[in-house]
Amino acid sequence: MPTTSLLAVSPIDGRYRKQVEKFSGYFSEYALIKYRIRVEIEYFIALCNIPLDRLKDFRKEDFEKIRSIYRDFTPEMAEEVKDIEKTTNHDVKAVEYYVKRHFKAMGFEKFGEFIHFGLTSQDINNTAVPLSLKEAMNDIYIPLLDEVEGILKNYAEEWKNVPMLAHTHGQPASPTRLGKELSVFTARIDEQKRLLSMIPYCAKFGGATGNLNAHFYAYPEIDWNKFAKEFIEGGLGLKRSYPTTQIEHYDDLAALFDNLRRINNILIDLCRDIWTYISMEYFRQKVKEGEVGSSAMPHKVNPIDFENAEGNLGMADAILVHLSNKLPISRMQRDLTDSTVLRNVGVPLAHMVISLNSLKKGLGKLILNREKLNEDLEKNWAVVAEGIQTLLRKEGYPNPYETLKKLTRGKAHISKDDIQEFVKGLYVSDEIKKKLLEISPMNYTGK
Repeated sequence: MPTTSLLAVSPIDGRYRKQVEKFSGYFSEYALIKYRIRVEIEYFIALCNIPLDRLKDFRKEDFEKIRSIYRDFTPEMAEEVKDIEKTTNHDVKAVEYYVKRHFKAMGFEKFGEFIHFGLTSQDINNTAVPLSLKEAMNDIYIPLLDEVEGILKNYAEEWKNVPMLAHTHGQPASPTRLGKELSVFTARIDEQKRLLSMIPYCAKFGGATGNLNAHFYAYPEIDWNKFAKEFIEGGLGLKRSYPTTQIEHYDDLAALFDNLRRINNILIDLCRDIWTYISMEYFRQKVKEGEVGSSAMPHKVNPIDFENAEGNLGMADAILVHLSNKLPISRMQRDLTDSTVLRNVGVPLAHMVISLNSLKKGLGKLILNREKLNEDLEKNWAVVAEGIQTLLRKEGYPNPYETLKKLTRGKAHISKDDIQEFVKGLYVSDEIKKKLLEISPMNYTGK
């Protein structure tokens, strides 16, 4: 059968491929190989800059030439690495041999043994993966999250003076303003983004068991821990974890995943609220020519974008929980359970991007239905009882809560006339009575 997205097992690589194909440059097998080669090359250049005795003859003007090995790397070249792996049965060793081949072709064969010098595979993996994750986050995820949040902030400003009946426990409650309710979500997102910016992208770089044994044995006069820190932090823009076992602790990676899950949960909360407001007719949705809202009911415009976003956010959360729980646990100095799990780091991000695109689309369809908002406020004059009894408390009126409770609780409908008739019968000053008569569900919205 021909290769087609219709045959993909995962919807990420099938139905939603076009939305997330940019992630192929960060999380595919090809991308992982490319990032590994990048780390190997940059490590070799860092060794030249010490410089080690046998690398003194490597000219600095050739650094850009060897950087082309990863900068010009293509999926076809990745196939060559996979062919080498068929013999080595080790993916990182295959990368080492691939780079050595190119060194030989470029006339640098005598320097080849300083490729992967003193390293174990996890020095490469635990540097390549956080580097790809950091760049994918900065290049794709965070700008898209900012874009969706920007739409929410614009709506919050546009609708900041639109009164809306609130609902606590699913029942009418003290009125609020629509813009403020959206600002709740943007404030929550902003706080999580602030926390997200504080989490470092950590890399392990320390040899077979984290002690740089081979490095210190070969060149005891060099401060290899200082070198490793400068290479990881200055050269690659990551943070070096130290001390470690053979692998990264993954604690900061787990914190990153937990943070992303909190952002997802905020967005799920948003999706459900907007979905509910649509069902209450507070919002209508723009109709696109040719689109079908329901396969059976022609009148419907289903809130599918918010449902799609919620579903994909849930998928992302499920995977993020496993990544967060599993990765920091490894038997003694190393077991291999992290290796296969790390290959799935891009999966939750893909689901998150799908959800953000759906949210962006759904938010763009919203049409405010002021008539329905006003209608619900007008039907629920009982919600001003809180304000009335509070002002009466201030004035020392006897048992105001109980008095309002008797008037409003359990009644099918409390009208404007009911409230105003009640106020007119109160034994309070004309000034207070005037203030109480001015209250309405439209203006009792706080700040």
